[in-house]
Formats: sequence, C-alpha cells, structure tokens
Amino acid sequence: MPFTRKSHLDPLAISLLLGCCMFWGFQQVLVKATVAEVAPVFQAFVRFAIASAAVAAWCLWRGVRLSPGAEPPGAARAGLLAGALFAGEFACIYLGLQYTSASRLTVFLYASPFWVALLLPRFVPGERLQGWQWLGLAAAFVGVGLALGDGLMGPANAALPMAWLGDLLGLLAGLMWALTTVVIRTTPLGRIAPAKQLFYQVGVSTLVLPVLSLALGEPWVWQFSAFAWTSLLLQALVGAFVSYLAWMWMLAHYPATKISVFVFLTPVFALLIGALWLGEPVTTGLVVALVLVAAGIVLVNRKPAGA
Repeated sequence: MPFTRKSHLDPLAISLLLGCCMFWGFQQVLVKATVAEVAPVFQAFVRFAIASAAVAAWCLWRGVRLSPGAEPPGAARAGLLAGALFAGEFACIYLGLQYTSASRLTVFLYASPFWVALLLPRFVPGERLQGWQWLGLAAAFVGVGLALGDGLMGPANAALPMAWLGDLLGLLAGLMWALTTVVIRTTPLGRIAPAKQLFYQVGVSTLVLPVLSLALGEPWVWQFSAFAWTSLLLQALVGAFVSYLAWMWMLAHYPATKISVFVFLTPVFALLIGALWLGEPVTTGLVVALVLVAAGIVLVNRKPAGA
C-alpha cells in the first residue's frame, strides 16, 4: 500500500522531530559519559545489536515480513547499501572522536542537511529548495556554528594535532547520513515499511561494527556498571529503535529536505543538556544560535506563495 506523502510539516511531524532531536542531543552526552567504561565502536555494536532485536520483534508483532522475497525487486540490495552507509556513518563518528573534539566533529556531522539539499533534488525534483529556503538552511547552520564556537575555537584544540582527520571523518559521516536518506527516497527501499528499512540499517551495523571493533583492538568487557547498562539500553531502545523508527516513518511521509533541517537542533540541545548536567555556561552566543536555528527552520518550512 503506497504511503501518503505531505508537502509540508504538520504539528505531529514537528513534535516528533523536536522530541527526536532533544533525545539525540542527550544521547551524545550519554555516549561521551560511557566511553570511559565501554570502548566506542564496541559500544555502538552493543547498541545496535539490542536495537536489531527490538526492531525484529516490532516487525514480527506488526506483521512486517523480514524475508527479502516479501518486498519489491531491488529493495534488498538498496537495504544492504543503506545499512552499509549507516554503519559507515557511525564508524566515522566513533573513530573521528579519537582525533578531534566532540564539538568539532558534531558541526561537520550536522552538515548532512546541506548534502541532502544538494543531492536529493537531482533525483526528486519536488525536494528542490527555493532561494529563501537556502537562506534558512544557511541561518540554521550558522546558528550551530555559533553555539559550538567555543568548542571550535577553544585552546583545547591546540593539543589535537590530528584534529583535521577527525574533522574529515565527521564530514564523511554527514555525507553517509545524507546518502542513506537519498537511497531510501530514490530506490525501491522507500516503498517498504519504515520498520524494515530500519532493520536493514541496524542489522547490517550489527554485523559490520564488531569486525571493525576487533580490527581496532578494542577490549570487549561485558561487566558493565548499572550506569553503563542504563546508557546502552537508552541508546538502543529509545535512540536506535523508537527515535530512528519515528525518523524512518517521517522520511516516508514528509519532504526529506524539510525534516533534515531539524537535525541542526541536536547539537544545540546537546549544549543545553551539557549546561544543565555538567554546569557549562549558557552564553549570549548560544541564545543567538537558538534564534538563528529557529528562524532557519521557519524559513525552510514556509509554504510557497499560492501553495
């Protein structure tokens, strides 16, 4: 049964997007807090292994068939490609954090909407942005840059001689995120249930990430503290299951270029949560950043005249 697509975001989509971005910002703090106890790529593997089981159970409960023969021709190949891109994205994120600061990597990762806006209209003309929408996208990105300014310009980066490598990995992660969106929107994969799309991504990641973790020589320690288990379960069940399933559902029903701009809120939420949790100061620059991000979202989602 084909999905009903909408040309603009409604209150339901905006509420879901805000909830997702808020949790993703909180999740970044969780990941950083857990790295001291659970190695980064191994942490990602455990997260997606739990999420894969949850998504599979959801599909069985909802009657979504997981066998490749139950989908349009070409969907399985596209699903494996999307899964490989998804795994590559998170591999780049976790590897990049070994070389650069989280704030630097985050600002490059969240350039993903630019990649989406550049690439997707070449395949889906209806996703093309107008001049004032590009202005909104630029305003949102500038807002994130201001919010992360201290992290980008701070003296701590002088002690990171390989920061350029981490920056490139962050930019590559953002590109892989955008390419995953393009694959979903432009191939038969976009015609299958969002839950099965997500299963391809977390399932392939569960197969790829442990190989990478072992190749990096990461220690596999299963005696986690209560905090680490709570963090992993939140990352898996709320982050990689509920929020990603909501994201996949929105990609099937709303314009990808318009929902992608909301991801600019994630690093801003991360800074706000860091301020509340870690006592970091909320500066004037952060307030200005929030205004710019909000203005950018309004511009990108503004209905054209006569629509």
